[in-house]
Order: sequence, then structure tokens, then C-alpha cells
Amino acid sequence: MQVQKINYQKELDRILKTLQEGNQVPRLLLHSCCAPCSSYVLEYLSEYFAITVFYYNPNIYPEEEYAKRTEEQQMLIEKFQPANPISYVEGTYDRERFYRMAAGLERAEEGKERCFRCYALRLRETAEQAAKGGFDYFTTTLSISPLKNAQKLNEIGIALGKELGVPYLVSDFKKKNGYKRSVELSQEYGLYRQDYCGCQFSLENRRMQG
Repeated sequence: MQVQKINYQKELDRILKTLQEGNQVPRLLLHSCCAPCSSYVLEYLSEYFAITVFYYNPNIYPEEEYAKRTEEQQMLIEKFQPANPISYVEGTYDRERFYRMAAGLERAEEGKERCFRCYALRLRETAEQAAKGGFDYFTTTLSISPLKNAQKLNEIGIALGKELGVPYLVSDFKKKNGYKRSVELSQEYGLYRQDYCGCQFSLENRRMQG
């Protein structure tokens, strides 16, 4: 049975149009994986939402890399001039939680089951924080990457939204030249663009590929 593919960009366009027509500026908790990926997403969504960037990435290895990426994220937010307010919250850097999740999948193919579980780990924490904070929506910057599975991200996010009572803002941010724009903004703001996803396994995989 063939799974019907959903155009999540069209769905997002519809939601944004409804918000504009109602003169609403909802609160969005935006999970960010890194400053470069968040650059276009913040430029795009700050027109419609009051955004809190939630930096929750216990997968990042080593600790020095984590520190560098958090600094870049905060620097970008400080320099950015959005249409609506953007604030920043950092989650707990609990690497052991990531390794427990990845147990048994250490040698799994990059971009498959281990990565899907990592999506779910970070999105669940975001959804729980969104519910606690009374946010109107939550979402993630992850779909901007050509290497990330937008279909899987949206499936996980929608399910968590229903479970925890906060709507997941569907997205495929690589559409509308989103990824290309993130590269341009990274150059404009002088952002550090890492050459691996973030976890120890992705770093090892990159090294093996040379």
C-alpha cells in the first residue's frame, strides 16, 4: 500500500494565511538544531509568530562542539531584527539520555531508525515544554536540511501534538529555497556551519567518508 505524500509547505501556507486574516500573533516554541538551520526559519516565521527558540540537542558530541553551537545560536538571535519578538531557552544537555535512546542502533544506517528516534527524543521534549509554557504551537528547524526526513518529522510532531495538546506546526522548510536562503544568511551573519549532523555516530560516519 502506497503512503500518500503530504505537501507540508502548502499546509503551512494555509495556516499562516489564516493567522494573517485573523490578525493573530501566536506563541511558537521552535526547537532549533543549530544557528544556520534556524536562520531562514526565524526570518520566515517571525513575521507570523512570537518565537521562543528552544535549544535542546543532547545528541551533540563532543561537549566543545555543543558549546560552540549554543554560542552561535544566541549570537544569531542577538543580531537578528525580527518583526515579532524572539527569545531563547536552553534545554538540558543530557548526553546519557541520547545514548540510552541510541542503544543497539550505534551502527545503524545514517538517516534511518536511530535518527528517527533522535527526532522523537528532541520533539517530545519540545512538545512537553510547549505544553508547560502554554504555547500555541511547537515545531522544529530540522526539516530545512536536505538530509532530514520531513515526512517522518511531521508524523512524529503531529502525533506528539495530539498526545500533549499543543498543535504541531507542520513544515518542510527546505521548500521555497529555504535551505539556499539559510546558506545565504549564514554567510551574512558569519555563522559557523558544521560539517556533520551533531552526534558521535554522524561524526564517525563523516570521518569514514573522508
